[in-house]
Amino acid sequence: MVIIELSNPREVVRQRIGPLGERLIGTVVDPEAQVEKALIQELEEAFRNYGIEARILSVQGAQLIGRHQLELPIQVREERDVRISES
Repeated sequence: MVIIELSNPREVVRQRIGPLGERLIGTVVDPEAQVEKALIQELEEAFRNYGIEARILSVQGAQLIGRHQLELPIQVREERDVRISES
């Protein structure tokens, strides 16, 4: 299992939407969810290209505590099942 913790979603969204949209970060735009959604799309495409089947989840509420503990509960924001169809 692989866990990816995003460390700079606000900065990524800020770069994408510019100074005018920056005021919306946190009120209208959830930067973490937006970056996760884009990342999931890229991962899904890469997995399909490599023939990897996977379940990709975007969750809310999980916290990494140091290097040895993952705190839950989680809320699933988005889920994708990547399957390779056989011709």
